[in-house]
Amino acid sequence: MLLGEQEQFLSYNGEVLIFQLSKPKHVEGAADKTMNLCVRRMAFNRDTKLFVQKSSGVFSMRASHLKIEIICCSCTTDSRTGIILPCILMKKKKRNNVVKYLLLLLHSSNQFEQSFHFKLDYELKEDIRLFTGPSVLWRHANKLFYISCNTCTVLSAPVQLSSVVWTGEIEDEGTVVLGVRTACLPESEDEDEFSTSDRAIWGSEFFGYAIETQKMLTGTCFMPHAYSRVVSSVYICKNEMLKKQLRISLVAITHKNQLIWFQDGLPKDVCELPYEKPCSVKGTVTSSNDLLFIVSFASGNICVVQRRESLQVASKWQKVKSVLVDDFIGSGSEQLLLLFKDDSNTDVLSTFKITDLGEVNYASDINYKHDVPAAQALQENGLLTVQALETRLQAGCTSVRELQQHLGLKKRVILESCKALVDLVEERTHILPTAKEVKCRREGLVSLWDDVENPPHSLSKETSLASKVPEHFIKKLWQRVVGDSLVVGVKLTESFYLSLSDVSLSLVMHQDFSSISPIIECRNKIIKLNKAFSALAVSSCQIEPPPKKMKLDLHSKNDLKKEFPKRCSRVQPDGAKTVIAVTGLSPLLAFHRVCCIVLLHAKKQKRWNDSLQESKKITVLCGKIFLSLEDISNGKYSVKMLRDNSYCTGSVEDILAVLAASVRFSFQIVSSDCTLTPVNSWLLGEMECTPFKECHDHIFCHKAGNVYGTVLNWTLKNPFEGVLTLFCRNLTVLFQCLHSLTRVLPPSCDVKLLRSGSKGVLTEQLALALEKEMLTLRTSFFSKESKAENSLTWGNEPGKKISDAPAASLLDSVEGVQQFRKKLQNEREESVRSMNQTMNGALYQQIALKIAEAQLSSDMIVWRLS
Repeated sequence: MLLGEQEQFLSYNGEVLIFQLSKPKHVEGAADKTMNLCVRRMAFNRDTKLFVQKSSGVFSMRASHLKIEIICCSCTTDSRTGIILPCILMKKKKRNNVVKYLLLLLHSSNQFEQSFHFKLDYELKEDIRLFTGPSVLWRHANKLFYISCNTCTVLSAPVQLSSVVWTGEIEDEGTVVLGVRTACLPESEDEDEFSTSDRAIWGSEFFGYAIETQKMLTGTCFMPHAYSRVVSSVYICKNEMLKKQLRISLVAITHKNQLIWFQDGLPKDVCELPYEKPCSVKGTVTSSNDLLFIVSFASGNICVVQRRESLQVASKWQKVKSVLVDDFIGSGSEQLLLLFKDDSNTDVLSTFKITDLGEVNYASDINYKHDVPAAQALQENGLLTVQALETRLQAGCTSVRELQQHLGLKKRVILESCKALVDLVEERTHILPTAKEVKCRREGLVSLWDDVENPPHSLSKETSLASKVPEHFIKKLWQRVVGDSLVVGVKLTESFYLSLSDVSLSLVMHQDFSSISPIIECRNKIIKLNKAFSALAVSSCQIEPPPKKMKLDLHSKNDLKKEFPKRCSRVQPDGAKTVIAVTGLSPLLAFHRVCCIVLLHAKKQKRWNDSLQESKKITVLCGKIFLSLEDISNGKYSVKMLRDNSYCTGSVEDILAVLAASVRFSFQIVSSDCTLTPVNSWLLGEMECTPFKECHDHIFCHKAGNVYGTVLNWTLKNPFEGVLTLFCRNLTVLFQCLHSLTRVLPPSCDVKLLRSGSKGVLTEQLALALEKEMLTLRTSFFSKESKAENSLTWGNEPGKKISDAPAASLLDSVEGVQQFRKKLQNEREESVRSMNQTMNGALYQQIALKIAEAQLSSDMIVWRLS
């Protein structure tokens, strides 16, 4: 290297450091020759858009009979202070082939400090790295050597290696060298078979060596050994220790002109590079949080690879002397500084470009005279921006605090409500905090009854009503586990359920959880079993017509769905009604052992001569259920469906659990050309179905695969028409069953999906719903009209009409005509006032809610009939 060409560039704290070797001017009488190492600190001026020199420094060395060179420079951590300082490695070559190396540190005062020096009988040429200490590491004769300021002695690592691809810091390991060496196959059988075969095939492997601890790291946590022959340089983006396992994200460049992204030792993405012979790669994060990788090539070209959804080349440049990464413009994020080769100009920073591939874009060949604002205007704009950002930050903090208070209040309301429900279940009196207590605590909840001594509909009445229900009304409480669902059933006695409507179940966790709600979300089904074993499900699985879903957003849709089983409660005396609740099993098993209280909610009706006289809401404590992981593992509550000759054995509870946890679909099958005998053959043959011993109409599918456990019912109205009902776990099972069925049906068959419910029952329900809707409309408006009439103040006497006076006698004279006209005007004004009566908002909301409920019920039945 010629003396005039010895220049090294380094970025440090947003500045560009230029190191140059130069001969001082000859002084007469001077006996010794010296060599100067000069440094210039260059900073980017945002006003002139040019680099200007801030300061400079000089370090003099004796150069008698010596050849001095700059080997490399980098920014490393000084172990004495922990401060990152520029570090320069110098070489002095003597005539007797002894090479002396000096490591210099540059301080902020531009003073050079000699950290240490060492001598070798050979020159450093391969894989020279500077790292924390400062320390120097290099490779020679396939061995790894290093020296630091603490030891001042050259040490040799006990490893053989062919190349060094990365040196840097790793969490909990210190300085680590990632290298490639000849594969050392293990003799023990405990090693990973894939790793062993990989090394045996390629003959080389990656390895990591920790300098401070002298510890070997597994190379497969970086990259597979198959890449050891092609990777030339590595940049580690992130490394961390999770659960005593090293997790690493990195990019590597290969001799095949590729950039590969590795995550935890596995390749995730690859990008083809635009030039040949890539040398090194480094990364940066821009102001827009884009991750950029800068790849340098031996030809002096540079390309930038951007990683968003995938790796892709974002930009490329040619004839680049050096590329640096730092915050050169002082924006708070890093940019790229490209220094281009320019033979026509001796100034090293004459041709440059600063960019982050986004908003920042400065180049030396652009004239910025018309774009330079005054320094005072820039400062004023910066102050205004800071003030605006501070105001927005304060407003954001206030909004966050208000939101936190609101969420805290919501949580306290929910927990207080849950405590009240638990007290109601366990027949304890729940005491709500009074307004005085809230004022003392400045937070909390108060009763919605405004502390009235005897509220008309108090909670105590509900509690007393719930406690008066005898326990013998509950015939049986059972539970089953079907897949990932917990099914809880309550069988009611005949004398009890005949007087009930709007029946549903609730599950309340018995444990005291202060941070979560004890109410378990579940869906309800009412299944009626009689001799014919007809299953009628009224549940949230019933699909609602889409146009009506948003009609009552603020109220529970379950209340509307409970209107339909009112007529279904009138079952035959030989029947039995079971109310079932289905909920997810996995959330409950997270507590390992769970005890749940089962509540039954209903309206108890009193009838007199077949007319409804009174309806009261009641809550019945049905009992408790216990659930644990041991019971689930032992199959204590599992459904048992076995073949016994030509029947499927299973208890009534098992059958009900399967039906409740499934989704019901009914299809009408009509064949115009031939009979539907192939359906029976399909059920008994291909589907391997057997009828339940308790009920021959319903059959259980024993076919292996997803369709196992499907319950089917095939009813023939005549040889050419029938209804097939399927109780499936999910839609996938339904499609598989239908696909199998269509292969055996004649091509002329018509298959139509039926709405739930028979036409006769739905017609009767529609008549009742329309009647209720009409009564609701009439009652609502008549009550409003009567209130409006009573609120008016008429000018005449009560009960006396204006038209009572004889009109003929009034019209005989002028005074009579005036009197008649005055009375007619008063009557007209009173009429207008009666038409312009306003309505209270709460009353209007109550009337609108009642009308919407009635209309939604009738609309849903019409949709099901269509």
